Amino acid sequence: MALTKTERRQRIKSRIRKIVSGTEARPRLSVFRSNKEIYAQVVDDVTGKTISAASSRDKDISSAKGTKSEIAALVGKAVAERALKAGVDTISFDRGGYLYHGRVKSLAEGAREAGLKF
Repeated sequence: MALTKTERRQRIKSRIRKIVSGTEARPRLSVFRSNKEIYAQVVDDVTGKTISAASSRDKDISSAKGTKSEIAALVGKAVAERALKAGVDTISFDRGGYLYHGRVKSLAEGAREAGLKF
């Protein structure tokens, strides 16, 4: 039986999450991509706390004009700035089962430009 798109993504996601885990020293940058929006959060999996988060629905970002990829880069910059303010400079990237390509790639590059290391 053929897998649906979401089932396939969940399988890939669980395969990634077996390896990628966020610690206090190196939290995980988790990405969720819907058809319209993109969300990112820096998570410490040991304590189960979100250190910083940003999305394309934030007031300052939603007012920006541009393609979905350009907005994803702004979200990457925003989450990186908030993480740096919280004292995090090194992260492990969790692409959430999506291909490292398009919006997910621009978010990662935006976060790198803003000063996060991964």
